[in-house]
Amino acid sequence: MAVSSQNRQKIAIVGASGYTGVELLRILKLHPGVDVTVVTSRQYEGTRVEDLFPSLHGYETLRFSAPDVDMICNNADLVFTAVPHQTAMAVVPQFIEAGLKVVDLSADFRIRSREVYEAWYQEHSAPELLGQAVYGLPELYRSRITSSRLAANPGCYPTSSILPLVPLLKKGMVRPEGIIIDSKSGTSGAGRGTSVATLFCEVNEGFKAYKVGEHRHTPEIEQELSSAAETQIKINFTPHLVPMNRGILSTIYCNLADPGTSTSDIINTLTQFYKDAPFVRVLPEGVFPNVSSVRGSNYCDIGVKVDARTGRLILVSVIDNLVKGASGQAVQNMNLMCGFEETLALEAAAVYP
Repeated sequence: MAVSSQNRQKIAIVGASGYTGVELLRILKLHPGVDVTVVTSRQYEGTRVEDLFPSLHGYETLRFSAPDVDMICNNADLVFTAVPHQTAMAVVPQFIEAGLKVVDLSADFRIRSREVYEAWYQEHSAPELLGQAVYGLPELYRSRITSSRLAANPGCYPTSSILPLVPLLKKGMVRPEGIIIDSKSGTSGAGRGTSVATLFCEVNEGFKAYKVGEHRHTPEIEQELSSAAETQIKINFTPHLVPMNRGILSTIYCNLADPGTSTSDIINTLTQFYKDAPFVRVLPEGVFPNVSSVRGSNYCDIGVKVDARTGRLILVSVIDNLVKGASGQAVQNMNLMCGFEETLALEAAAVYP
């Protein structure tokens, strides 16, 4: 797609030295409509991007700077905030007030209810923006994202859980009670900061559940599933840590509303719902996804199996947690907000092997 010089966008990345930041830089390097003008990092202030990340060839003159709001506002049209929750809510209102567009990769604006957010996180210092933020899952909210100034980029686990379930809840094909989501993630989901829990010797040849019954992505998933079903949904969500760098595989168990529903019925419903969604691939009957098939890509692959013996539906979805689960989806949102083709810079195939 040709991009006119008038439509070129200046991009700032706040918190650019983490895994989501480096992934944004990797994707945006091939985007014909943007110029990355500001990257911030307190820890690496003054360091050239290429010196910290030799994989990012092509950013020879770009250096990390301290996160100065006024400087960012004067040098950017759109800001990616790739910082932890609470940190984002302190700066996002200033960017919005200055007229910039924001794609926030933290959890600060994903939850519509202030009370729910504060029950799972902490006090919210910018609740006035909760009603303005659009949940940044393009497959569900494309038209709203296009006209928004603040997109709340979804979490990685929620993306892998919501995409398979929402079409079926909207159609009333699965019961809202008793949904179980069992997810496994690579260690990059824990971030780039040093932690004993993610050291090589701690995770290699290990496989464990964590935050059982209390993971903070739970209310985000419940929010979107409840909206689709038009009734309050509570789920059992259990995340696991797998000794691999990237990827999420979610296995979802739910009860069919009609025990006579077949696997092909579910596949047809999902295929029809996502017929205009370039990054969702519904697999043929009998085929189930592998994280290796989406590594480094912005795709979500979904496999389906109706267990006629138990009357339960089993859905299996895979994404790359750093791409469709974070930075790729953020660029997808940016494309919609800035008037670019939704797929621009995002159509790369998975890296294999």
